[in-house]
Amino acid sequence: MDNGESSYRRFLAGDDNGMVELVHEFRDGLMLYLRSYTDDISSAEDCVQDTFIKLAVKKPGFNGKSSFKTWLYTIGRNIAVDHQRRFKRNRDVSLDDYGSVSDEADIEQSYLITEQKINLRHAMRRLKEEYQQVLYLTYFEDFSNEDTARITGRSRKQIENLLYNARKALRAELVKEGFSYENL
Repeated sequence: MDNGESSYRRFLAGDDNGMVELVHEFRDGLMLYLRSYTDDISSAEDCVQDTFIKLAVKKPGFNGKSSFKTWLYTIGRNIAVDHQRRFKRNRDVSLDDYGSVSDEADIEQSYLITEQKINLRHAMRRLKEEYQQVLYLTYFEDFSNEDTARITGRSRKQIENLLYNARKALRAELVKEGFSYENL
């Protein structure tokens, strides 16, 4: 598969299986990325659904200036940012509207297979949001610095600086947890 572009083009041509392939391919990774914006797995799930609904209903054109995955994650980020704006305006929501914390652990454990990755993810949560986002996109989703810059709306140089500082902060968090420096 060419990073989702052919599946999306097939969907636009009338093959609904193209959208099914996109959802299966990108749902989990997009959800974990958007969780860093929403800070709540249930809201991240809503944003992921809204992202795929936008693709299915509005059928925005993919121009090929970036990879399909970069384009999709940018749409998801914009939806999550809009979601957070609405959330801040409507803070008077009952606690029943939020998903349980155990849902988040189950989803992450199924996606992050090894214990090292789980420990890494926990350490990342203690970092600043911008550090979490740049580390996740770069190392978990294998985006280049240029693609990460497009997704986050920053320059490539800003991403390089953020990555440097994020790795330094992550190393300090992992050392606090007892990981030896040689393993980093």
